Amino acid sequence: MKKIIFLSALLIATLAFLNMTTDTDRTGAVVGEPAPDFSVADAYGNVHSLSDYEGKYIILEWLNHDCPFVVKHYNGNNMQELQKKYTDKGVIWLSVISSVPGTQGYLEPEEAQALTKEKNAHPTAVLLDTDSVMGRAYDARVTPHMYIINPEGILEYNGAIDDRPTARIRDLEGARNYIVEAMDALMSGEEVAVRSNTPYGCTVKYE
Repeated sequence: MKKIIFLSALLIATLAFLNMTTDTDRTGAVVGEPAPDFSVADAYGNVHSLSDYEGKYIILEWLNHDCPFVVKHYNGNNMQELQKKYTDKGVIWLSVISSVPGTQGYLEPEEAQALTKEKNAHPTAVLLDTDSVMGRAYDARVTPHMYIINPEGILEYNGAIDDRPTARIRDLEGARNYIVEAMDALMSGEEVAVRSNTPYGCTVKYE
């Protein structure tokens, strides 16, 4: 009996330790904490840093135009409508390409400029994170992986764009859009119902 009690206590202590290390060893962008800083050039050579947009909401969208999940949101005009909706309200929207040279989704600056026009996209800028420093700092895993940063620089959302993890355009209709939900709550001074979840899409091409 004493042996069973000892083993049970040891198991509880081990689980408590594992939970503690999980909490303290978190990496990437953590909801409720300051967003990782960045300094990345866009498709026109202009450098954008987190500090440039102090006092503004920022939406980050990880982008790979060759990814079927991204194609769904652009061919269905969903991403462009969101970009225009929020940039018209003064929100900063940064589309981030972290694909390294030679991998799917990588674009030269001129190609990024052309595709942005071709898709009639409305981001504030398309950042070319060719060394993947920004992507790894945020632990961006897929395209599209979405983040929202508040005017104080605190991360408010980290996760999927919506609740339909498919590449079918028809699934845009009726989807629960987490970005709209979170932004509407934040801009109304209300609590965000869903602040994080598992994003879906194509893996970011870091190598």
